[in-house]
Parts: sequence; structure tokens; C-alpha cells
Amino acid sequence: MTFTSDALAGRVALITGGGSGIGFGIAKAMAAAGAKLVLASRNAERLDAAVKELTGLGAEVIAVQADVRNYEAVEHAVARAVEAFGSLDIVIANAAGNFVVPAAEMSPNAWKTVIDIDLNGTYFCARASHAALKASSFGGRFIAISTTRALEGWPGCAHAGAAKAGIMSLIRTLCGEWGKDGIRCNTIAPGAIGDTEGVKRIYEDAGRKELELSSIPLGEFGRTADIANAAVFLCSDAGSYVTGADIVVDGGRNRSRSSTGVAVPAK
Repeated sequence: MTFTSDALAGRVALITGGGSGIGFGIAKAMAAAGAKLVLASRNAERLDAAVKELTGLGAEVIAVQADVRNYEAVEHAVARAVEAFGSLDIVIANAAGNFVVPAAEMSPNAWKTVIDIDLNGTYFCARASHAALKASSFGGRFIAISTTRALEGWPGCAHAGAAKAGIMSLIRTLCGEWGKDGIRCNTIAPGAIGDTEGVKRIYEDAGRKELELSSIPLGEFGRTADIANAAVFLCSDAGSYVTGADIVVDGGRNRSRSSTGVAVPAK
């Protein structure tokens, strides 16, 4: 265990996209650190499986089926968190959509779908949770999952790259506006995380695994636990003076890419 079992004791965390991948990894780490959990996702089966596993580990957790593109659904998830546990101290805006398609071939609906999930969904989470986070006795934490590709450009994923860039701008604005409310707002930018569907689909299935690994100075894909550890740090007392930050967890990949976002092979 990286953190003590009481690092997040007494805190309640809402995690969107919490039934799988990075969101579920964050949920497990936060449960191990003492947080009570509310998992939100569109996929009921994934939620049920996640709740079953977490409950088996001793976590206090409930699930709320919600589509982050629907503001009322997000409001309901926040209300359920407060109703079930009495407060809401942490929100992890993790739900995201992405798929590879060149910009010149991307349909307007494909663009809109990813923008709605990633960017609008993050804003809806922030807006719906503001009052509860302001009332947190621990100092509210709002974390959005981003990517360094938001700043590089992301060939093949223009919709996701643009949405994530918008998220980074949004979080910087919230940092300035919500600091007076005691709410810390940050982003975490994962690199290629090996135990996720995204890496399998975008790199492994596309035959680009070795090329991607060659662009990572540490020479290996990350793990969901690496992102989860960053989230626990930011939400614990150790992260109380961190706000407006973009925490990059990518094995150094962003330092070994050209300005066009293309991998620079190791020599």
C-alpha cells in the first residue's frame, strides 16, 4: 500500500467512469486510503462488478447509473452522494470517450459526441458539485483527467485532444474562481496506461505498441495504479496547497515528442 489506510478517512469521493479502467483504479486506491465512494457510469454491468469487488475489499461504496452528457443525471449523482454519506469532498471527472479517425473524415456527430462526454461532462460535474465541495470540511477537491496530447495536438484524435485542451483551460479558470471557496482544482494527465482498453485499442490493436514504447523514456507503459496514486496525493492533506496544477504521469513521454506530437524514436 502506497498511502496509509486513513489518508482519505472521512472523505466522500464521486468518480465518473468509475466502473473500469483508470476510474476503477482510482476507486480502489481511494477505498484503500479510507474514502467512501460513489461510482457513476452509463454501464450498469460494469458498475455492478466494480461495487461487488470493492465491497469485497471492505469499501463503503454505492453506484449511480449516469451519463455525464446529461446535467440532470450528474446532479442526481451528486445528490445521491450527499444523501448516502452526508457530504461530498472529492469529484474525479474521469468519464471520457475517444476513437481514432482523421479530422478530414470525422463526422460532425463523432466530433460532438466526444466533446459532449469529455468537455461538457467535466463542466457538468464541476457545476453540479460546486456547492457540496464548497461545504466540505476537508477542502473540496475537483480533479479532471486530461492528457499531454491536449497541448501537443493529437493526430487521429482531434476531437479528444480539443476536448482535453478545453478541460485544462476550464480547470485553470476554476482554480482562480473557486480558490476562495476552499476548492482545489487540478488535472492529471496520464500517458499510455497499459492496463486500459484505450491503450489496447489505440496502440496495441493498431500495431503501434513498439513505436509508442520507444517514445517513453522509462520504456514501459504506465499502470492505472500510477494515476490513482497521483489522485490520492492531490486529495489528501499532502496536496492541500496544490491547485491549478497539471500533474503529468506519463513516464516522460511528453518530454520526448516533437512539437507535432509525433514520437521521436530513441537513438
